[in-house]
Amino acid sequence: MARLWEAPPARAGLGLLHADGLLLVLDKPAGLLAVPGRGADKQDCLAARVQRLYPEARIVHRLDMATSGLLLMARGLMAQRQLSAAFEQREVAKRYQAVVAGRLATPADADDEGWSCIALPLAADWPRRPMQKVDTTHGRPSLTRWRVLGHGDGTTRLELEPLTGRTHQLRVHLQAIGHPILGDALYAPPQVQAAAPRLLLHASELGVAHPGSGEALRWRSPPPF
Repeated sequence: MARLWEAPPARAGLGLLHADGLLLVLDKPAGLLAVPGRGADKQDCLAARVQRLYPEARIVHRLDMATSGLLLMARGLMAQRQLSAAFEQREVAKRYQAVVAGRLATPADADDEGWSCIALPLAADWPRRPMQKVDTTHGRPSLTRWRVLGHGDGTTRLELEPLTGRTHQLRVHLQAIGHPILGDALYAPPQVQAAAPRLLLHASELGVAHPGSGEALRWRSPPPF
């Protein structure tokens, strides 16, 4: 069984939750870039802040600027290669929580734990970059597991598990089934965008084998919404 760390709610700044000789785990706040963007005004990012303390730290995966939660960085090239391979081979456990518009019920064909799957191929929507779209002709296979955690006033809280790692996968999949994420400035209609002050999507769990010891490690971060 994986050793578990309970993370505090995401907060501004570095949000360092774990540090050892080979990896770092951080809790990224919403509104902060994971890596630098184009332009002088987009150079402040989590990676740059981390590298001021750990110059050898390298990005292994990313979160959207609007998404908060757990993000892993490697310390050194060898650890980056190992951890990147783990992501590519789908050996990293990732779960998210989101609040979506509408009342979403558990389907009759869900498994015993309430999980169902969205299987819709995704591709870049080139005229509207960086947006993505469902594309049954040219899209890449994309799978998202989901289950209902609870309901609010016209909303549903979901737990999500991306089985593939496409750009904006969770956001596009949920919009495609008619339940966009609250606060989503890219994919939600205006009334759903305005329903929350931020995108209500949070990377809440991350599990990986340590690149040095092979020990199974897992972190949790409760969503700040």
